[in-house]
Amino acid sequence: MRTIRLQQIIAVAILFLLSGSGNSDTNKNSEGKTNAPPAPEVEMVAAVRKTVALQQQVPGRLQAIRSAEIRARVAGIVAQLQFAEGSDVKAGTPLYRLDDRTLLSQERSAQAALEKAIAERQLSKQTVERYKQLVGKEAVSRQEYDQAEAQYKKAAAEVSSAEALLQRARIDREYAHITAPIDGRVGRSLVTEGALVGQNEPTHLTTIEQLDPIRVNFTQSGPDWFRLQRALREGGAKALESVAIHLILDDDRPYPHAGTLNFTDMAIDPQTGAVALRAEFPNPERILLPGQFVRVQWALASSEGVTVPQRAVQTAAQGQIVLMLDEQNKVITRAIQTGGFSGQDWIINQGVKEGEKVIVSGIQKARPGTLVTPKDLTPESPSTAVKR
Repeated sequence: MRTIRLQQIIAVAILFLLSGSGNSDTNKNSEGKTNAPPAPEVEMVAAVRKTVALQQQVPGRLQAIRSAEIRARVAGIVAQLQFAEGSDVKAGTPLYRLDDRTLLSQERSAQAALEKAIAERQLSKQTVERYKQLVGKEAVSRQEYDQAEAQYKKAAAEVSSAEALLQRARIDREYAHITAPIDGRVGRSLVTEGALVGQNEPTHLTTIEQLDPIRVNFTQSGPDWFRLQRALREGGAKALESVAIHLILDDDRPYPHAGTLNFTDMAIDPQTGAVALRAEFPNPERILLPGQFVRVQWALASSEGVTVPQRAVQTAAQGQIVLMLDEQNKVITRAIQTGGFSGQDWIINQGVKEGEKVIVSGIQKARPGTLVTPKDLTPESPSTAVKR
């Protein structure tokens, strides 16, 4: 029995040794050497030199091209709201109606005062005409005639004053019927029926903003502005015939309509060190709203420059870098200096020369000093898509 069990143990040991020997053979090639893992594949492009637009991307904020705060200009009780909040209105559209009974009585009082002043002027005029005939016959003294003439002038002045008061009363009554001064979209009402407005100060009732077209305010840093101007003067850049402005929305999608630059400040803001600019965009779909933050892409000039895809540029602790390939297809790190972008490419001012190979895709597997298997980046490759 012990002999049989000993034979079984020996047989299992032999099988284990044979199995280990077979596995070790599979890890060696025909020459007895261990197989190394394959070099990772990366996609690369050669840096090219071409004429590019010197584009910039900066944050901007949208602003209505016209904005009117609707305020109560006379004191009164709000009797009726005559608009739908958030609707589009035309200039002259009724918005609020105030209780104008007090204003109506003031207008009638001013009308009566005017009629009284007119009657007094007429009486003074008749007195002057009568005294003018009698003064020649010495029936009245010259002093009485002069007094009558002065009284007539005073009465005429009182008529003018009464006319002005009546006109003011009519204007105040018109102010009780508040209308839209501009075309645009009216916001929410800040008061309701029954509210006392215009007492001691013009009460803010609502706001109308014109949204089509719409403005975007943005800035360019002072150093960038002076570099561009120097490049234009020295011939390193050429001014574009027309400046197209584009917007990138919060969801990283481009706004479908291009804008035009219509204002450039002639001074640098001492607090921000930047030059203020403004562009105007059509907004027929009302996609853009005042106060919204966007990214502004624009270009003022073009220049010759070396370019690489935006995806190839990384940001490290020491600044911007790219991963490149040497002659043996080893990965090396190169510090660069960019000068803006053009389309989906970065413009490289320093660090990359024309024709040098830059890794665009597979960067996670490309460690500096390692060998890789490079492939040319094709336009159809998904890695060419740059998130804007």
